[in-house]
Amino acid sequence: MNVLGIAGWSGSGKTTLILSLLGEFRRRGLRVSTIKHAHHKVEIDTPGKDSYEHRRAGAHEVMLVTGKRFALMHDFPDPDEEIPLHDLVARLTPVDLLLIEGFKTYAHPKLEVHRPGVGKPLLAPQDPHIVGIACDAPPEQSSDRPLLALNDISAVADFIVAHARPLLPPTV
Repeated sequence: MNVLGIAGWSGSGKTTLILSLLGEFRRRGLRVSTIKHAHHKVEIDTPGKDSYEHRRAGAHEVMLVTGKRFALMHDFPDPDEEIPLHDLVARLTPVDLLLIEGFKTYAHPKLEVHRPGVGKPLLAPQDPHIVGIACDAPPEQSSDRPLLALNDISAVADFIVAHARPLLPPTV
């Protein structure tokens, strides 16, 4: 399964770009999945509901299933532990393309979303895995990575398809 990350500082427009890209890829007939990394604690289950109580009682995993979808909740014994990205990808059904939002410190090909107006520096100079930069204006810093117009969704989609690669297992 080919993957490409969408990385950038908070407020740069990563989610907005992904939402536009999902529509574009769907029009092209591609099946695309996403993984979204959250740095803060997010509770996707509701206290008092049976699935929440199953987890609270000690279930290793709880799958909540409706007629239209399912969600798998997996709690880590160590609250500071984070499952490796490679292991998360292995749990997904294979698709044509997997977009990974966040995980900006991981070693997979990434497109940086950069808006000079956010006031943050480019990530690309410190990350050799960034293969291009989608921006709404030329960055103040120079970079040897290709620049893409953030609002040219078709061109960004073409770039992603050309640069997405299978996720390699981590080296020990």
